[in-house]
Amino acid sequence: MVRLGRQVRFSINPFLDRHSPGFNSYASKPAAEGLSLFLELAVELEGAPQPQTGLLVNVSEIDQVVRRCAVPVFAERIAEHLRCGEPIGLPRIASLLDAARAPLQDKFGPARLARLTLKLDPFRKLAMDTKEPGVLYFSEKFEFAATHKLWNDRFSEPQNRQAFGKCANPTGHGHNYLVEVTVRTPAGGPALEIGQFEHVVDAQLMQLVDHKNLNLDVAAFREKVPTVENIAVFTWEHLAGKFGAAQLHCVTVWESDRTYCTYCGPGASS
Repeated sequence: MVRLGRQVRFSINPFLDRHSPGFNSYASKPAAEGLSLFLELAVELEGAPQPQTGLLVNVSEIDQVVRRCAVPVFAERIAEHLRCGEPIGLPRIASLLDAARAPLQDKFGPARLARLTLKLDPFRKLAMDTKEPGVLYFSEKFEFAATHKLWNDRFSEPQNRQAFGKCANPTGHGHNYLVEVTVRTPAGGPALEIGQFEHVVDAQLMQLVDHKNLNLDVAAFREKVPTVENIAVFTWEHLAGKFGAAQLHCVTVWESDRTYCTYCGPGASS
C-alpha cells in the first residue's frame, strides 16, 4: 500500500462577480482577480498501484476531481459566512474541510481518501484524517537561532571527528532552526486559540533556546549533545501537556532545509 499526495492550489474572491478560470495551476486555479484568498488543499490517497501503469491515481484526475467537487464547496461556504458577517475561525475552517471531504470520498476508484490538509498560510495548516473526521491536526512553524557544539568531551578528538564529521568543531557552529508543532484536538471540542497556542510555545520553548548557546545556556544540553534528534526530544518534553484540551501530536525540528527530525513522544496517537 502506498500513500499519494497532491497539492491543489486555488483562489477565491467572494467580493467579485468576475472570476478567471486560470491557466497556471502552480500558482492557483481558478485565479480570482485582485486581492483574493489563496488556499492550498493537499489530498492524500491510499491504496495499491495499478499493475499495468504503476499509478495509484493519475494526479491530473485528482486535480480535476478536487476543482470540480471541493473548490466550489470552499467558495460557496466562505461567501456565505462573509455575507452573514460570521468570523471564519478554526471551527468553521474545520467544517469546511469536513464539507469538502464528503464529495471527494468515493471519487478515486479503489484508492481511499486518507487525509485532507488545508494550508492556511505558509506557516500554518489544518488537517483531517478521514478515518477519524472528528479530530483535527493543527500545525504551526516557529523559528529560532542558536549555536551548538557537536562534541562529546568523553571522546578523544579522533573519536569526535569520526562521530560528528565536519560538524565536530570544538568552538561550535550555528543554525536558524525551524520547529513545527502539531497538536491534536477534537473538532467539536473547545476552539484552539492560536494566540494562546503561540504563547505556550514561546514561553515553554522559544525563550529557552532562541539566540542561545545550547551547550552552555540550556541545562539539558550541558551533559547531552544538542543534535537535531535531541533537540526534537527536548522540544516534545517542554511542550507535552501544555495545550489544555489539545494534545501534542508531534514535533519536527529542521536544522537546515535538508536535515530534520520528527518526534512523537510516549502516549502520542499515530
